[in-house]
Amino acid sequence: MKAFLAAMEARDLTSAEALTGPDFEMVFPGGARFTTLAALVEWAKPRYHWVKKRLERFDCAPAPDGIAVTCFGTLYGEWPNGAAFEGIRFVDWFLVRDGKLVKQYVWNDMGEARAAG
Repeated sequence: MKAFLAAMEARDLTSAEALTGPDFEMVFPGGARFTTLAALVEWAKPRYHWVKKRLERFDCAPAPDGIAVTCFGTLYGEWPNGAAFEGIRFVDWFLVRDGKLVKQYVWNDMGEARAAG
């Protein structure tokens, strides 16, 4: 997980994709679904200039079709207008099968923070 998240922060999509399975799917707040990392990056462009994660905890548990990994922490970065943000809560839930990421579900308070700021 940490290698995938670090590669995504660096926008090293080649390294991040090497950690995903052939049917990798991501679901973000609002129901936005992606099957490619490039599509996710394109979707995110108007939402923020850049974003990084402060990783606080990882929990792992067996799942019927793999291993479930939940990552907790906060987001920090810069809005498109150049204003900084930090302390936005997030939870990422991953399903790992055969050593590859096959699903990622993302929950965060970014929408609420944008509306307040």
